[in-house]
Amino acid sequence: MFTIFIPVKILNIYSVYIMIMPALKRLPVSEKIWKELGAMKGAGQTYDDLLGELIERAKKARLEEDLMVWENTPDSEYVPLSELNG
Repeated sequence: MFTIFIPVKILNIYSVYIMIMPALKRLPVSEKIWKELGAMKGAGQTYDDLLGELIERAKKARLEEDLMVWENTPDSEYVPLSELNG
């Protein structure tokens, strides 16, 4: 009995498509919000760029708020990690 091995090259078209063209999603927004976003968008800026910028601003603002809470929290309110594991 003989076994024949035939090398086969498989091209996965779907994976290649995803690498070239990322999936697009639709985000339903009211007309009021659409107009406000349009007013915020700079010349030549895409909505994707604008939303990415807004997300980064929100993350930084949240971090600043968390730092302010942390700085204003008295040490007596913190629990040592060693007590949490016990």
